[in-house]
Amino acid sequence: MQNNGSAGGTIPPEVVAFLGGKGGRSLIVKGGAGTGKTTFGLELLERMGKPSQSFYLSTRVSDEALYRQFPWLRQSELRTRILDAGKLFLDTLHGREKATVAELPEDERSKIAAAKQMMAAMTDERGPPTRVDRAQLAALLRRNPMPEVENCYNRIESVLPEKALLVIDSLEGVTHKYGLEMEEFVMALQKDLVENSNTNVVMILEKPEAGGIEYLVDGLVSVVREELDERRVRHMRLEKLRATAIGQPRYAVTLAGGRFTALGPGSPNHAAAPPPPWGPEADPDRFYSTGISDFDGLLGGGFRRGSYNAFEIDVNVGIDDYYMVLVPTFLNFLTQSRGIIAVLAAGESHEKLRETITRYCPPHIFDGRVRIADYTASESEESYIVPMARYGRDEATRAMTSAEKAVRGPEGKPFIEYTAFDTMESLMGDQVAIRLYFQGVQRTKLLGNLGIGLLKPGLLVSSEILNMMDTYFRIINIDNAPCIYGIRPRTTIYSISYDPSKGPPHAKLTPIL
Repeated sequence: MQNNGSAGGTIPPEVVAFLGGKGGRSLIVKGGAGTGKTTFGLELLERMGKPSQSFYLSTRVSDEALYRQFPWLRQSELRTRILDAGKLFLDTLHGREKATVAELPEDERSKIAAAKQMMAAMTDERGPPTRVDRAQLAALLRRNPMPEVENCYNRIESVLPEKALLVIDSLEGVTHKYGLEMEEFVMALQKDLVENSNTNVVMILEKPEAGGIEYLVDGLVSVVREELDERRVRHMRLEKLRATAIGQPRYAVTLAGGRFTALGPGSPNHAAAPPPPWGPEADPDRFYSTGISDFDGLLGGGFRRGSYNAFEIDVNVGIDDYYMVLVPTFLNFLTQSRGIIAVLAAGESHEKLRETITRYCPPHIFDGRVRIADYTASESEESYIVPMARYGRDEATRAMTSAEKAVRGPEGKPFIEYTAFDTMESLMGDQVAIRLYFQGVQRTKLLGNLGIGLLKPGLLVSSEILNMMDTYFRIINIDNAPCIYGIRPRTTIYSISYDPSKGPPHAKLTPIL
């Protein structure tokens, strides 16, 4: 994904490939009010346009209003590329437009013409365009002068034969002002600028439907806003991108920080260089840090000591996705000489958990401080596996007491109790699972441990268990982006990704706004 980072937004890679193709391309961006179309247009200029070759024509708000709404523009080279239609109109009336090539002295015009001829001779027979085609515009100008559109043509011509990017916000703003049919104006831009003048033109519509002009342009994307569990979610749909493969047709997006950010998969690429060892996050008073500073802030400091915390995992969420939230907490305990007792979920494996953890801390710490109760195993060669299938009730109790002693260590430190209730329910039934949960809650509060319960959809125990949980979060998948939101406490939806400045397993939460 283009320019993925915390300092700015991101654009779907398919859009990047589409606008980066040879020759000019036209793109319509449609959507209802407040969906983020203007933000997307500005992000395109920031991420894809070169400072001297891209322009933003705003017919809806003045440039100062844009700076107030998007403060980052003041620190960006974009400031010089924003063309306020109102100012352009007044500038034209008072003759304050910059001189066009035709208005330059004869010797300057001769130099420019000679340079363009030389560049044309160095390329193919036709050569790249050195002048903007104005055939379609000329027909429209005979009915009405359009100073801001003429100014855009002039500025694009000044950068030829280099490729220019023009964002018009909005199509309705221009066509309504000059009494044009939208179809004829789009056709003029398509023929003059896109097809004959090597220009990318992005046209923003103020409404969710394109009104039958889709066939005129090369690309069409829409931005929609909807609700998920009474929380706002935005999506970008890639409806048409000519000559471009669309690998993912829909992206969840956020406008956090005034930037347009398309959200993508969060799982790490472990083929990268070996990561540095985990450095533990300090625990605030009365809390255990989650290992994720954004999550700590969301919880008012972290998980409360002696609390039990539920994570309901949606059916389309993978293990790597929810490990993005859980692994930092596990590492923060292990690297402070505290341990973990775990009952893993169906689909999880002790090998995968160990492999994931030991990427960031020494294996002997995991082997010494982690105990995994495996109710299907009757024996094991691994010291960290407790083979519960071989024991009767009394022996099982003694085995878990021994495991608890190992994870607490000689200092008697608190530990994490990580329990996947789908495993407990399927092996023991819902009533036994609920009873064991109540025992775990009592033990957690008595010893000041940290309880983490993993729930899957459809469990019979869920309704009983959730009433006892101190916190309750759901981890879901939105357009291939792992996300989390709180039921208790109530929060907005956050996307889960890896911190680009630190890399895995350091996670960050970005609000979907």
